[in-house]
Amino acid sequence: MTGGTYTLCIELRQRATIEIGALGEHPLPAGTYAYTGSAFGSGGFSRVDRHYDLAAGASETRHWHIDYLLGHEHASIAGDVRTPDADIECAVADALPPAPASGFGSSDCECSSHLAYDEDGGRLREAVASAHRRANTDD
Repeated sequence: MTGGTYTLCIELRQRATIEIGALGEHPLPAGTYAYTGSAFGSGGFSRVDRHYDLAAGASETRHWHIDYLLGHEHASIAGDVRTPDADIECAVADALPPAPASGFGSSDCECSSHLAYDEDGGRLREAVASAHRRANTDD
């Protein structure tokens, strides 16, 4: 299995207040979110497949912060960017605009959050692709 760093692009169709595990409730505006994570375990990028299954309603299990957003009825995955064999999770997350959920997905590092937000989905998707390219060449 190939692993590496990935970023999910997530559309939240309308404003929602979401209970995010131990982070508590967070009001999230409608728009596009980008969640950056790593997939270096034995399953590699199959972790991303799990995220798609959860967003599609095929799973109810909540392990990580992202599961709470993906499990919301108004959220859907609009695509992803993957960089195989590169441990650039924090570099990518730090290059993206912040989201209104401090600590999201970053409980095991020094980043303020691994969730980014922009109401303009096209702009955020381009920022994600650019951040992956830059971080992979800087590595």
